[in-house]
Amino acid sequence: MTEILEHAWLLAAIALAAGLMTGGLRRYALARSLLDLPNARSSHAVPTPRGGGVAIVLGFLAATAWLAAHGALPWTWAWALLGAGTAVALVGFLDDHGHVPARWRLLAHFCAAAWVLAWLGGAPPLALSGAAPGWIGNGLAAIYLAWMLNLYNFMDGIDGIAAVEAICAGLGGGALYLLAGQPALALLPLALAAAAAGFLYWNFPPARIFMGDAGSGFVGVALGAMSLQAGWVSPELFWGWLILLGVFVVDATFTLLRRLLRGERVHEAHRRHAYQFAARRFGSHRPVTLAVAALNLGWLLPLALWVGSGGLDGITGVAIAWLPLLALAIRFRAGGTEAE
Repeated sequence: MTEILEHAWLLAAIALAAGLMTGGLRRYALARSLLDLPNARSSHAVPTPRGGGVAIVLGFLAATAWLAAHGALPWTWAWALLGAGTAVALVGFLDDHGHVPARWRLLAHFCAAAWVLAWLGGAPPLALSGAAPGWIGNGLAAIYLAWMLNLYNFMDGIDGIAAVEAICAGLGGGALYLLAGQPALALLPLALAAAAAGFLYWNFPPARIFMGDAGSGFVGVALGAMSLQAGWVSPELFWGWLILLGVFVVDATFTLLRRLLRGERVHEAHRRHAYQFAARRFGSHRPVTLAVAALNLGWLLPLALWVGSGGLDGITGVAIAWLPLLALAIRFRAGGTEAE
């Protein structure tokens, strides 16, 4: 904890820098007419600038390099995040400014996943067999990273929700490292939380700027990579991270499966996630975004810490954490049609 307090200035600086950069990006987006226009598949009613997530990218990557240079973070971890994060953010930035075909985006996403695994030495040996994961395990880890990246993009559909999720997951990841006696490593997820907090000042409902693909994809791959990094420290920490990410994973995965079963083009934009149905039911984004924060901090975080401490088996903990989230996804008709 002392190490966290000693670096409180760094976290404050990241949040301030991200907030200032987001304000600058908003002016840039307005000048270039980079606006998300309301349509039948969106959840907003007013043309809104996009691309503010670049502030999270720059703030977090700068913090990552600083932490590695000062010995608080292994350089292998830093290069995994710097390389993959930059590639994903660049593809997202190009897509925000024009259009990158889905197949090329997906190729870039899997290349980024391969980069992460190469620098980490592959997928961590989780407590399923006790053995190294091998090709199958590494393949599943690559799919996991690509899915985390894309689901974060899918879930960035109402004001504040993606930034709130990043803050909660970052705080929870930091708490897991503190629980494991690794305060220096806790600075990395806390840095992401700080960068997201600076952006949230502009993105909290009603949003004055959106995150954009550059930011959402970057945050998704960063969270996925950090969860695998945690697995190399301790398998329990990976399961704790998986619990922390439950709101987004469950909603996005359940929605995708329902759309696949219906034979739909799953890469096309839509507004049929549970959180989007909930926002329309309540007539506002704010209560849904605040509910996501409450679920993360009041339900998922305690369970993640229980698993991280070794008091509860990881797979059991994930099941306990995710079942109520699945019930909520069903309750709010995730993946359903507007007519249902």
